[in-house]
Amino acid sequence: MNRYHLTHVTEFHYDGAVSESYNEVRLRPLHDDRQSCLSFRLTTSPASRPTAYRDAFGNWVHQFNVLAQHRHLKVQADCVVLAYEYAAVPNATTLADLDAHHDELLEEFYDFVAPTEYVPHLSDLDEFILASEQRSGGTVAGFAQAIADAIHQGFEYVKGATHVRSSIKDSIAGRAGVCQDFAHVLLGVARKRGLPARYVSGYVVPESSAKPDAKLEEVNGGQASHAWVEVYIPGSGWMPLDPTLGKPVGLRHVRLAYGRDYGDVAPVRGVYKGHAGQRLSVDVRVCPAVDGEGHERLNETAAGPSEPVNGEERSQQPAQQQ
Repeated sequence: MNRYHLTHVTEFHYDGAVSESYNEVRLRPLHDDRQSCLSFRLTTSPASRPTAYRDAFGNWVHQFNVLAQHRHLKVQADCVVLAYEYAAVPNATTLADLDAHHDELLEEFYDFVAPTEYVPHLSDLDEFILASEQRSGGTVAGFAQAIADAIHQGFEYVKGATHVRSSIKDSIAGRAGVCQDFAHVLLGVARKRGLPARYVSGYVVPESSAKPDAKLEEVNGGQASHAWVEVYIPGSGWMPLDPTLGKPVGLRHVRLAYGRDYGDVAPVRGVYKGHAGQRLSVDVRVCPAVDGEGHERLNETAAGPSEPVNGEERSQQPAQQQ
């Protein structure tokens, strides 16, 4: 098991005064048999009094409002998480079994099979389905792994190739994107084949810079804020896949939220009153949860603002998961 202290800072800098900012965040890690959220703290500047609830998928949602005029909004989430080893998912269920239980799976997991705005059922997905079936060995787990491998090998990680609201049509056309796009493509292929699959928002703890794969992983999207997929293997459970890194999901993956796609699990979203433009910056820091003397420690973050967006935009600019 691994224990981490994570700090996630989102900052909005406005060109002028804004007010009546209403926001919701999904930044508290999940707590289940695969990871434990030992502590969580959410602070904002200007100060607010957040309230919390669980959404339909079981994710923690915190809401807060800043009604007074302000020119800067900072949202900081601090947590300590204990991650456990993943149990291997049995590989016995066949694609024929999947087809035989199609109606049952559709009824039970409709939200994770039906198309969405980000993940439509495109005809372009058929070639991925056929190729993945041929490499699957006839099993559902083999099919899912073949999809992830095809995306990892056939798509190029390119920041800026897509934007936060892009659907899979854009990333498939250019065979490029970031982790958000690769997760969406995997969802599209799996779902069109009738396999339930869900989007996972979270973090991947970077490799030590001393390790030989660290620099390559950084180039391929191994930043702290991350996204991947879990597919449902009938009779076995959820199987995690990371098409961006092309490595097994394990102790370095920390889950924040599940959803049908990015639209369900955006870490920070909101609206505000005013015509001022905004600049968004996001910074995530990960460190061991305790120092050499056994005390919890916290590093300061230093997020630099991005370029300003159109001054008429009144929704808080969402951050694309990299």
